[in-house]
Amino acid sequence: MKKVTRNAQRREVDTMRAEYDFSGGVRGKHYRAMQNGYTVIIHKEDGTTLVKEVKPPKGTVVLEPEVRKYFPDSESVNAALRSLIRLIPNQKKKHGA
Repeated sequence: MKKVTRNAQRREVDTMRAEYDFSGGVRGKHYRAMQNGYTVIIHKEDGTTLVKEVKPPKGTVVLEPEVRKYFPDSESVNAALRSLIRLIPNQKKKHGA
């Protein structure tokens, strides 16, 4: 793993231009819409247009940011859910109810 020095970190911070103003920005403004998929339209130099539909893979689960702090990867989420599953009592299916 490459070690990042303080000078390198400072240089990264300094790359933001003073004229950029994000004070009116809304964090997560398009979050819900992106979960449902989106369309990318690429206009090529030769005049053709390429349309791509981008959708999350089936079974994708998106964690809210505050949950992601505690469960940073799939393994931690699965371990937590498995421990919860063990707490659910086994219910026998009732026939003819």
